[in-house]
Amino acid sequence: MDKTWIALLRGVNVGGHGKIAMPELAAELSRLGLSGVRTHIQSGNLVFRCPTAGDTDLASRIGNAISQRFGVNTRVWLMRASQLAAAMDANPFPEAANAASGNTLHFFFLEHAPDARAPARLDAAATNGERWQLAQTVFYLHTPNGFGRSRLAARAEALLGVAATARNWRTLNAVLALAGEPQAGLPLPGA
Repeated sequence: MDKTWIALLRGVNVGGHGKIAMPELAAELSRLGLSGVRTHIQSGNLVFRCPTAGDTDLASRIGNAISQRFGVNTRVWLMRASQLAAAMDANPFPEAANAASGNTLHFFFLEHAPDARAPARLDAAATNGERWQLAQTVFYLHTPNGFGRSRLAARAEALLGVAATARNWRTLNAVLALAGEPQAGLPLPGA
């Protein structure tokens, strides 16, 4: 059974808000009984092991611990490492993943599937060669002219009508590497 978990925190250390030092966060989560807690960059990407808890219980425990210890209210997206690897393997824009930086391909992880009207809203907002695809609770977005310049990216959550957190291809590959999973489309070193 896969006991390696990925937690993606929303709005942590972004624009001077939700400040949390990652070493302190890792220590706090270790006190919750999570083991091998590791972080990637400062934006709330966590990898850890927990053999006993279920998704909902664990996300609530993490969110409550962060709120109590750091005074930051954040949403916690939780998935098993194998689920993240599967979402990345399902990437509908493989040529964007091969770009050197990996910064033009983003994955939005959604709290739940959006309503049936979301695709029309997304189509109306896409410009400048932007491409998107929706797969249940993952919204894939390729922004060839840059994520920061994309109005679709800036409005994605509102257009989808559901809470989300986004990460780029490069960040997600680094998180998978921390989890000991093969990077999307690549074997583990020495395999």
